[in-house]
Amino acid sequence: MFRVDRTQNRLSRLTRKSFSDLNLRERNHLQEWLANQPDALGEELLIIQKEFDGFEETRERLDLLALDKDGNLVVIENKLDDSGRDVTWQALKYTAYVSSLNKTQIVDIFQQYLDRFCGGGNAVARLCEFLEVEDLAEVSLNRDNDQRMFFIAANFRREVTATVLWLLSRGITAKCFKVTPFMLGDELIIDIHQIIPTPEAADFMISMSNKDGEEKAAQDTQKHRHKLRLAFWEEALAQLRADGITLYQNISPTKDHWLSAGSGVSSCPYNLIFSRDEARVELEMRRADTGANKWLFDRLHSERAAIEAAFGQPLDWRRMEDKKASKITFAQPFDGYDRSTWPEMISWLSEHVRKLETAFKEPLARLNRQIRTHEEETA
Repeated sequence: MFRVDRTQNRLSRLTRKSFSDLNLRERNHLQEWLANQPDALGEELLIIQKEFDGFEETRERLDLLALDKDGNLVVIENKLDDSGRDVTWQALKYTAYVSSLNKTQIVDIFQQYLDRFCGGGNAVARLCEFLEVEDLAEVSLNRDNDQRMFFIAANFRREVTATVLWLLSRGITAKCFKVTPFMLGDELIIDIHQIIPTPEAADFMISMSNKDGEEKAAQDTQKHRHKLRLAFWEEALAQLRADGITLYQNISPTKDHWLSAGSGVSSCPYNLIFSRDEARVELEMRRADTGANKWLFDRLHSERAAIEAAFGQPLDWRRMEDKKASKITFAQPFDGYDRSTWPEMISWLSEHVRKLETAFKEPLARLNRQIRTHEEETA
């Protein structure tokens, strides 16, 4: 790795170090870095436990346990300067151990992690946010044999790389990441890059599995919840049109749990939400700029009394400080997966999205004029 001296137009080599030279430890350093920045491994991961020892009849501990965006468990084994000979055997054992974990156990493991290391939090809510679902019941966690193994070390022995390549050839997802420390003066630089499979090999494997992926995707669209949503939105849209609700007249049924329609303000739609436990109407502010969303939310919130009077009931105002978007919602409990409740549920959605549009129409139009004026002035 090199540093570029732009004034001299020259390269200078960074000083490569070993972890032992720097007195860095696997658990206190490398493991903590990855636990707090898991996307250093090239994808979005949610760490759900570290030093996990929840195995029956053994005191063994795996380094990090994570979930990927598809709900698969990822076993992460860290070594420092040398991978050792037995790391693949360790990871295989740990992966076999965790392969039997069910959704309830995974939630409990993550909740323990949040309570112990993160100052608490709601495991179910965090999992839903990471997996981008409305309800955790909508997803499968730790399906079949889709567990994955990640190996991290400064150097990998031949027996380790050969085993990982063999696992890949048998359809078992495994990756090796080489981690190298460098010094730039007093500053520590860490280089992490994937060496197995190489990006070229990964692309080839993806292309080879496209057929299986397409078949799986086709099967997934036939899952019960997708068919249920399609059927619900078909009925709901028909009733909305019959009720004279024009917001959704050009919207088609979907397998998603929401339908969006424009409010007149760019990227601030009215949403209808259909879930297993409730129906919900909402105004969502999801413009590209966080500040623009919070500005619009705050201006509307300053008129809360008048808006809620027009709506007829108190609304749930969600500024969501740690998110880009903000929402203003109103919900009603329903058993959404019981088709006999659908007429009442659809009638509720129709009534309240009409009220929502009426309550926000004038404030949004007025604020939208201010937004456009500001955009024209700064263009």
